[in-house]
Amino acid sequence: MTLNGSTMKRPLVLSALAVASTLALAACGEATESGNTDATISATSTATTTAETTETTTATTEADGEISADHNDADIMFAQMMILHHQQAVEMSEMLLAKEGIPAQAVEFAQGVIDAQGPEIDRMNAMLEAWGQQPVTDSGGMGTMDEMGGMDHGEMGGMDHGEMGGMSGMMSQEDMTALEEAQGTEAARLYLEQMTVHHEGAVDMARYEVADGQNPHAITLAEQIINDQEAEIAQMQQMLTAL
Repeated sequence: MTLNGSTMKRPLVLSALAVASTLALAACGEATESGNTDATISATSTATTTAETTETTTATTEADGEISADHNDADIMFAQMMILHHQQAVEMSEMLLAKEGIPAQAVEFAQGVIDAQGPEIDRMNAMLEAWGQQPVTDSGGMGTMDEMGGMDHGEMGGMDHGEMGGMSGMMSQEDMTALEEAQGTEAARLYLEQMTVHHEGAVDMARYEVADGQNPHAITLAEQIINDQEAEIAQMQQMLTAL
């Protein structure tokens, strides 16, 4: 029997279609596999990013979260006393910055005291409010421990006046007057000497809080004050040597 040309070409066409179909299916399989791989990578990446974001958010929340209401008398005393202590340090620093002829290093240091201790005052007042205590407002230029005699023992967490003055490193009114009247390099020297004593008092107060305090936020701040002000004491000693 004779096969015409059309009949002979049909098997070839079918074969070609079969090959094309096989190739198309293989390509689809590869695309699907690639798609699954990409999806897996994307999902893994998303999960990792989410975990990292959650971890960061948690850390931020722990650092900036609400102040714990858990506290004792030592916490209250620490916040109230350290606010007044910081206020005098800021006052001393502002006094120095208002003078002419102060060495640049002393100017920079005094500004650093203001920049660091101002926000700490706000933090400690927030603690007091969280504990149901009245915030300690600006002392209005109060520079001595003697002028704090009107505060009763309950307001100061039970510490008596002699104990407060003995460990505070606060400047007397005579000290503040001497600093106000000093000029130039002599003012810088007096400021650094007085601030060294002032910082030493703050470190002592902070150590009492670490030992006797209960509120975790207050204890953390006390530890920070110890670290920061011990480093600043060493810095002031170097500046005094260079004057």
